[in-house]
Amino acid sequence: MRIQKLETFADEFVGFVRVTADTGDQGWGQLSTYQADITAEIFHRQVARHALGRDAIDFADLLERINEREHKFPGSYLRRATTGLDTALWDLRGKFEGKPVTVLLGGRPGKLRAYASSMKRDISPEDEARRFLKLRDEKGFTAFKWRVGAECGRDRDEWPGRTEAIVPLVSRALGDGIDKLVDGNSGFSPKRAIEVGRLLESDGIGHFEEPCPYWEFAQTKEVTDTLTIDVTGGEQDCEFTAWKQMIDMRAVDIIQPDVMYLGGITRTLHVAQMGARAGLPCTPHSANLSLVTMCTMHLLAAIENAGKYLELSIEEADYYPWQYGLFTEDPYAVTDGHVEITDRPGWGVEINPAWLDRAQYKVSELA
Repeated sequence: MRIQKLETFADEFVGFVRVTADTGDQGWGQLSTYQADITAEIFHRQVARHALGRDAIDFADLLERINEREHKFPGSYLRRATTGLDTALWDLRGKFEGKPVTVLLGGRPGKLRAYASSMKRDISPEDEARRFLKLRDEKGFTAFKWRVGAECGRDRDEWPGRTEAIVPLVSRALGDGIDKLVDGNSGFSPKRAIEVGRLLESDGIGHFEEPCPYWEFAQTKEVTDTLTIDVTGGEQDCEFTAWKQMIDMRAVDIIQPDVMYLGGITRTLHVAQMGARAGLPCTPHSANLSLVTMCTMHLLAAIENAGKYLELSIEEADYYPWQYGLFTEDPYAVTDGHVEITDRPGWGVEINPAWLDRAQYKVSELA
């Protein structure tokens, strides 16, 4: 079975890839979110031309060859584009064999505990607490993550005093029996991160994500070595050399690769295995309701060092309108704080035809 045609459907925020084999079998994948229309151009120029005519089922070496052929272009955009091919081929294989992707990876369908992940910094501590309590009562979430500091903030807060206000207020509102996580989004120097970390420790928060500029591993390690709570990170990192360094120096307690940023399921599985050999849990980053969260669900059910929960965005259409209407049905329904991996073949979801009709279209195919 050979790759015959590769199509992209994209807008600024998200892009989907459809692969068609010479047998007529098809699969759907996704380019990484954000600037996806640019990523689609890279896909056709630097990924598709290497993939056409190649094996559609045994494709691990193809992914490596693309990186080698495009060795002058390491980094984020090439990985984001290659993700579209990888995830589409996993879906195609799952449909061809009649199995969910998680089964292909060695896992099985079932329920996953989710944590409610807030993306907002322009929200008051009181309003954040109110919406968390509502979600706890309505959907049964038992874990929540909120934002502290300012994104790449150089020790500035979103507004003065917000971090010191939101940490105890939200934590105490949620009370006991709830896992509590915060995200610094590269916002702090080590000194300030440790100060914030002490506040987190005193208020029962167990997860401090990306406290320092993510590219400064030594800074993050200083925080990790000082605090008793888990320091986590890795969502932005897309090269194995960076992951090897981060893991070898124990810069974090929990690794958080992003399937879409890293280059797909195949590469993320490799990073998870690197973490497993080092005894580090893997709680991937999946901060929106596109295909990234479904891919992460299938992965989490298959890896030996899966973390305690799945990240699940709680932002409504007024805040992240682009993440709604992508699928024919909601694949992320929450019951008792859990989501369910379907036993349907492939990813188990269908892309909304109405969304595809509105997207920018491009095709590469064999003559």
